[in-house]
Amino acid sequence: MPEPVLDIRKLDAHYGDFQALYGVDMTVEAGEVVAIIGANGAGKTTLMRSISGLMRNRAEQITYRGRPIGALRADQIAGLGIALVPEGRQLFQSLSVEENLIIGGRTGRKGAWSLQRIYDLFPVLQERRNVPSTSLSGGQQQMVAIGRALMANPDLVMFDEISLGLAPVIIRQIYESLPTIVGEGMSAMIVEQDITKALSVSSRVYCLQEGRVSLEGRTDNVSREQISAAYFGT
Repeated sequence: MPEPVLDIRKLDAHYGDFQALYGVDMTVEAGEVVAIIGANGAGKTTLMRSISGLMRNRAEQITYRGRPIGALRADQIAGLGIALVPEGRQLFQSLSVEENLIIGGRTGRKGAWSLQRIYDLFPVLQERRNVPSTSLSGGQQQMVAIGRALMANPDLVMFDEISLGLAPVIIRQIYESLPTIVGEGMSAMIVEQDITKALSVSSRVYCLQEGRVSLEGRTDNVSREQISAAYFGT
């Protein structure tokens, strides 16, 4: 078997004295889309923050392409090829749409994603490229956050709560863009409250419950009953 792109082993994570993750094991293969589901407070965002370097861990707990990265800074991890679309988008409020996108390319990684390709994917951003990012609707801001991550030309892109607070028509548009985003060998992790949406675009799913993996399997093999039991602990 080829080595996974991302390999997480016995990952613990803490906020001071509070423990948010307990011994999490997880893998992501090359070109694979993995869904991460679970109730609020299950540890999904903590997992994303740990992988992206926003929370520091022991080096060996997270391995990327065979390299221990758990103790690296966020900028070092981005330079290796991991990009995060954070919960709440977290755009640079003082910058224009285009300036936010350009910042994503500061990693210097070469690849297929360019400013023009982002505009081809989300034409509304080209129309509004010179306006402040905060003047956009929530859905448009999410497009900027996705575009900023893609401008880094990552090998692994992580979407944290990709559809949170968005109108159904915008959610549909973003999900329709995902095959283009991951269609060239990129791996992806999708944290999502909408289980149906998450399963529709992923090949495997992990469910977190109170900081622990309560279910792992192929999306075409797990039943709704299994997901419900893992999600709610019933």
